[in-house]
Amino acid sequence: MTEPTNALRTPAPRSTLGILFLTVFVDLLGFGIVIPLLPYYAHRFAASGVTAGALVACYSAMQLVFAPLWGRLSDRVGRRPVMLVSLAASTLSYALFASATGLGMLFLSRLLAGAGGANIAVAQAFIADVTSDEERAKGMGVIGAAFGLGFVFGPAIGGLLAAYGHWAPGAAAALICGANLVIAIVRLPESLPSARRSMSDAPREHPLRHVGRALQHAQLTPLLVLFFVVVFAFATMETTLSLLCATYFQLPAAQIYWLFGFMGLTMSVVQGGLIGRLASYTDERRMVTGGCALLAIGLLATPFAYPFAPLLVALALVACGQGIASPTLSSLISKVSSAAEQGGVLGLSQSMGSLARILGPLWGGLLFDWGPAGPFVSTGLLMVAATVVAARLGRATATAAAPAPRLPASP
Repeated sequence: MTEPTNALRTPAPRSTLGILFLTVFVDLLGFGIVIPLLPYYAHRFAASGVTAGALVACYSAMQLVFAPLWGRLSDRVGRRPVMLVSLAASTLSYALFASATGLGMLFLSRLLAGAGGANIAVAQAFIADVTSDEERAKGMGVIGAAFGLGFVFGPAIGGLLAAYGHWAPGAAAALICGANLVIAIVRLPESLPSARRSMSDAPREHPLRHVGRALQHAQLTPLLVLFFVVVFAFATMETTLSLLCATYFQLPAAQIYWLFGFMGLTMSVVQGGLIGRLASYTDERRMVTGGCALLAIGLLATPFAYPFAPLLVALALVACGQGIASPTLSSLISKVSSAAEQGGVLGLSQSMGSLARILGPLWGGLLFDWGPAGPFVSTGLLMVAATVVAARLGRATATAAAPAPRLPASP
């Protein structure tokens, strides 16, 4: 018998949501601090552009591997211990980044950061544990707001601290993440009661081998595909926007940083407040459709939106679309999974997101070499198709209570 999704839930204390917000914020803050430094490291360690790209890709590759592992492990042992281990890995990764003396240490730091940063699925499972179906979208929006604010402050902090030496941004990220770990040890409660933990004794197999089984679920398949497409489009834009602004629009670096900060702030406002109000006025299927449509319009307009004011409008549409579509899809995905398997299913969705963050930058770089508008036009057209798919989602999917197929036991 499938356990009802709302069974055994307790209201989420504000402190729990606050710590989860801080955890995700610090993860993205560290990511944002590091990304502007990659060109510097490419020069300092005589690395090629391909190597600098590999530094980005290896982070997402580790998330691809560890997101389902952390998620399913949290289904068995609880959310808190998995979250603490992942935070410790992140702290160590930034300390290594600060002290890196060669490419080997640098790659090791990014691999550890990717493993630690894969705790997003566990944070989402935390939210799913302590929120009702009606409050789920708003709860996921808290995580999304942390994403946005991380992208607001991360690049700014990294750019400012880099002037004090290559070690300073990494050291700051390590200190912030270490403080977050201490707070979580003291304040973060366990959200998954023992009675709701998965205790199956089935053979241990890597969850990535069971993507096909999950995709056989009629309600889960389109949601996972849409999630992949949304993340792919945004990752492509995120990678090539600075290239477009610097080489095509001839914008100085300061304005490029400001653009990224503006997008992050817009996303945090949408996900931290607007999305909860939207969820009370309309169903989540329409929210996904609207978010995909905004992404499509913004992406198609971006390479042609200059001078500066039209570019801000185009990027605001992109940020709003991403801010609405991504957490709403996560909410829907959690609703079509059983309570005992939400960590695993959300981990699977985040693995698909990590795969999209690997492929998106590669796709964007390839098309940008052919023409600066290519990455934006191609992903804009892709989001047009995604809008059509989202509009055709059945109402049963938008309000689904049917669980996804049971996944194998966690490793």
